[in-house]
Amino acid sequence: MSALKIKKGTSKHSAYDLRSHLSDAQERHTLAVVVDNESGVLARVIGLFSGRGYNIDSLTVAEIDHTGHRSRITVVTTGTPQVIHQIKAQLERMVPVYEVHDLTVEGPSVERELALIKVTGEGEKRVEALRLADIFRAKVVDTSLNSFIFEITGTPDKVDAFADLMRPLGLIEVARTGIAALSRGAK
Repeated sequence: MSALKIKKGTSKHSAYDLRSHLSDAQERHTLAVVVDNESGVLARVIGLFSGRGYNIDSLTVAEIDHTGHRSRITVVTTGTPQVIHQIKAQLERMVPVYEVHDLTVEGPSVERELALIKVTGEGEKRVEALRLADIFRAKVVDTSLNSFIFEITGTPDKVDAFADLMRPLGLIEVARTGIAALSRGAK
């Protein structure tokens, strides 16, 4: 038998070593989960994530069917493709879960987030905050002599950009709803 030579800088992969074929790249996925609207369901879904050490980047929940008592949970999470697959499979096995949709892989979707951003300031800083709010299409929903509360809706990146610009102008508080998302098109 002859010895197999391996070039420096390369590695030998066995067909039986499955880890060599799996991706370690982290991906962000938006999952839409339709569940029974009853007590304890949200805790069970969150428990699935926390019990296995999966992170939740964003979480929103609201009732979508009053007569059928169903709610939609929109979860944004990050993980390897294998972890995302495992999360979806475990969610689908839960009894109060009716549907699990991975909006990230099912096609184009629309994501939006609402934020309330409180900014204090006087003089030029106040004028600049209003100018930037106009550019970002943020609405003033409350005002006093030395503060504003802006309401902004958009992608998480848009909300982040607006908040970053407000920091030097006196940003003191941010409240965010988390992401709401729907697939585009007729399906």
